[in-house]
Amino acid sequence: MNRFPSVTGRHGPGKTWSVQRYIQAGATRAIGLVALALTGLFSLLEFVEQLASVGEGNYTVVDALTYVLLTAPSRLLQVLPVSMLLGCLLSLGNLARNSELTAMLSLGISERRIIGSVLWLIVPIVISLMLLMEFGIPPAQQLALEQRASALSSSPTRHADSFWAQRDRQYLNVQRFAPGDIPIGIDIYSFRIDGNMDTIIHAATAVIRPDGTWLLTDVARKSVRVMQIKTDHFATLSWHSFVSPRQIRFLMLPPGSLPPIDLYRHIWDLPPDQPATRYEQELWAQLTLPLSLVAMTIAAVPFIFGSHRDRNSGRDFASGVGVGVAFSLAEEISGRLGLLTGLSAAVAAITPAMLTIVISIYLFHRSHRSRRRRDEVSLSPPGV
Repeated sequence: MNRFPSVTGRHGPGKTWSVQRYIQAGATRAIGLVALALTGLFSLLEFVEQLASVGEGNYTVVDALTYVLLTAPSRLLQVLPVSMLLGCLLSLGNLARNSELTAMLSLGISERRIIGSVLWLIVPIVISLMLLMEFGIPPAQQLALEQRASALSSSPTRHADSFWAQRDRQYLNVQRFAPGDIPIGIDIYSFRIDGNMDTIIHAATAVIRPDGTWLLTDVARKSVRVMQIKTDHFATLSWHSFVSPRQIRFLMLPPGSLPPIDLYRHIWDLPPDQPATRYEQELWAQLTLPLSLVAMTIAAVPFIFGSHRDRNSGRDFASGVGVGVAFSLAEEISGRLGLLTGLSAAVAAITPAMLTIVISIYLFHRSHRSRRRRDEVSLSPPGV
């Protein structure tokens, strides 16, 4: 039995709009349910992974659960493109199974208008996501990372990921940051213009001053000269850092925890000789998310408006899962190839979505032409 708003006689704009809202309501429910299910599944897997760290330092089950909950919005962002695909397959597939799509088509509502009704959903979704990416996800993820690092910091077996920074002929390595943004385990390598080592400075800790200089404490400086190495020890030593206080904040955090505006500012602030590939890739991954949503929505079209013979919703859904996995792998491979080949981060981010859109439109038009030819043959008089 058809459940969409009844339209009798010639349908007007108001009636068509009612049908579009009906399509959008069903798609919204399906997309939301799939997104919540996938987010919950991957959050559960993350929680199991976090349990392996319980017992290190002061890290408890409550800390693991808090970390998973605070990072859940970022997982929602990751699964949303696939959720769009599977949600469209569920909602439009349900309409097709109940012959509601056939009824809509018979009333003169074209396939393109039905597809457009779902595509319009992307507009409010993208607006919500942009606000979430700018104001919601970054502070939540940064808080999760800080709390986790603080709980694990008292563990003697804890080895935090260090970071490197480079400018001109100087290299900076910091093992970790203690609460209060205090660098711990600092190594500074300086090279002469001929490429040979000049000095190696190791400091236990440092205080970052407002003017950007670092007051190193418990310092050992090794000066490399011909056939000898001279070592000097200092209680404190001032070092003019080439890393600004604002850049330190970015170095302390993974690129995925930064909002788009901060990523852009950080890329702009970096000197020309310092690579920013990781940050560029993350920025373009966030900026091209709307295009990925469009690609996954259009990818559902060949399944829904393909051949109506022997329609199998389970098979279509399984195929949709395969398409979603393939799309995610294509994005990952494209990003890796961009790193290896020096391909533009924008091109690497846009290519998978554009290929998906082109292939989906081609498959839709091919199935549309095949169905029209079959209809013409079936309507031909016998013997013709």
